[in-house]
Amino acid sequence: MQTIGLTGGIGSGKSTAASILGELGAFVIDADRVGHEVYQPGTPGFDQVVGAFGDGVVAGDGSIDRKALGAIVFADPKQLERLNGIVHPLIRGAVRERVEEMRSQEPGKPIVVEAAVLIEAKWYDLVDEVWVVIASAETVIERVTRSRGLDRAAVQARIDAQLSNAERSRVADVVIENDGSPDQLREKLVELWRERLAR
Repeated sequence: MQTIGLTGGIGSGKSTAASILGELGAFVIDADRVGHEVYQPGTPGFDQVVGAFGDGVVAGDGSIDRKALGAIVFADPKQLERLNGIVHPLIRGAVRERVEEMRSQEPGKPIVVEAAVLIEAKWYDLVDEVWVVIASAETVIERVTRSRGLDRAAVQARIDAQLSNAERSRVADVVIENDGSPDQLREKLVELWRERLAR
């Protein structure tokens, strides 16, 4: 069974790609969702995040206020590193458990681990191949300002805080360019599925 690490920057379309691969028949593990679970109230991750960043990152409902936390960590690389040092090991452990569980359920079924931080966190041993989805800065800014309501400067700050397309592509087994439509992305993924996963 192939386990694909699917990654890409903000607005690249990696979540759309993961969704399409799920429709084609893969198990999909969303590491971002796993990441939210590892700092739910009552978890050690929650205590560590609040301990590091203060009560200002706790929302009215008692959960972590991701917008408040994002404003802190995307403005300061040291703070982002601090957050990553807390959550990456917790996410890695949870993702590994899920991969093992899925392998035992259906040994022949491909698994896709969708993870924005796959390369930064060096989770290569969790996957067999790294697939990177990339898009131009202009495409990303247009997509993210439309979908998330952030202004251009806020989107650019997030792009600048991440690895570049070139850095990601250097470690990729497959690079998927996604400046076009969702249908064009689907065509590319169907072809990749046939070539690399449907066996």
